Amino acid sequence: MTTGIPMVRAASDQMTEAGRRTARLPAGKQAVVILNPVNADVALLRSAVALAEEQNGWQPCVWLETTADDPGQLAARTALRHEPAVVIVAGGDGTIRAVAEEVLSSGIPLAIVPTGTGNLLARNLGLMAGLEASVHTAFIGSNRAIDVGFAELEREDTSTTTHAFLVMTGIGLDASMASDTNSTLKRRIGWLAYTGPIGRSVLGNKRFSMHYRVDDARERSIRAHTVIVGNCGTLTAGVLLLPDAAVDDGLLDVILLRPKGFWQWLRVGSRLTTGGLLHRTRRGRMILQAAPRLRALEYVQAQRLAARFDSPQSIQLDGDSFGPITAARLTLHTQALTVRVPQPASST
Repeated sequence: MTTGIPMVRAASDQMTEAGRRTARLPAGKQAVVILNPVNADVALLRSAVALAEEQNGWQPCVWLETTADDPGQLAARTALRHEPAVVIVAGGDGTIRAVAEEVLSSGIPLAIVPTGTGNLLARNLGLMAGLEASVHTAFIGSNRAIDVGFAELEREDTSTTTHAFLVMTGIGLDASMASDTNSTLKRRIGWLAYTGPIGRSVLGNKRFSMHYRVDDARERSIRAHTVIVGNCGTLTAGVLLLPDAAVDDGLLDVILLRPKGFWQWLRVGSRLTTGGLLHRTRRGRMILQAAPRLRALEYVQAQRLAARFDSPQSIQLDGDSFGPITAARLTLHTQALTVRVPQPASST
C-alpha cells in the first residue's frame, strides 16, 4: 500500500519553488490595463499609470489591447490569468461592457478610464474628472458594487445568445442609432452624428409592434418608436432619460417612446431636456412630479422584462449593435460587479 509521503514531499518542493519565484518579484500589487486604442491618448495614459504605480508601490502593469476581432472578452480572460488586484479598462461603454462580461464572476474590481464617445457609465458613476483622476481612482479608490443587466436574445432561427449590459439596452430607434451612424463621423463630432438616424425616424414615424411582460404582470401590446431598458439614467448634455434609475437599486428602468408625429416628438424632447435640469434640485423634482403625464412617454420599473416582436427589430447593448431579434428576455443581477469609484471626501 502506498503512502502519501512522496506526494507531500513533492507538494512541499513545489511550494518552495513557488516561494522562490515570488521572492524574485518586486513587492506590491499588480494591475492589468485593457486599452481600446481608438480614441485614447496612449502616451498620457501610460505616463499616468507609471506615476501611480511608483507612488503606490505597485508592480508594473500588464498591458493588453482590444482589436476589431476582440472587443474585450478575450483580453479580459487573459487579464484574469494574471490574478490582478484591479483590471483597468480604458475605453468607452462598449469596451467596458465586453470586459465586464468576463470579470464580474471573478470578484476583481473594474476601474474605468473613460475614452469613448458617450461614456455613460462613467458619467453616472462620477468618473468624468479627467484621465489622471481616473487612473488615481483605479489605484486608491473605493470599491462599489453595481447591478449588471443580462439580455437573452432570440433570433429568427430560434437561436439564442446572452450578453451583459451595464448602461442601457435599446430596441427600435435607439438601436438604429447605434447601427446606422457612421463610426468615423461619430468619433469626430460625438453625439451630433446621431441627428441623421433620429431625423429619418421622426419624419418617417416608423413604429413597431411589441408584446411585453414586466415581472409577473399580464402581457401588454403596444406600438412604439423605441424601447430602452436602463441601469443608468443620465445621457450626455445633461439629458435625464430615466429619472429613477440607479446603478445599484436592483431594478431595471424601462422607457417606452411612442410619439405620433412631429409635435409629440417635440414635447418628448422638451420633457427629457428640461427634466435633466429640474431633477437637480428638490423644487425642480416637485415640478416634474406635478407635470402632466405624456401618453407618448411611459416609464416602468421591473426586475424582469420579456418582449416579443411581430417582425425582427434591431437591438443595441451599451451602444453596440447586436442585430435583429424576434424576442428578448432582460434580467438583472443585483450588485454583481465591483467597480472603483473616488474615495468619499473626508469629513472635517
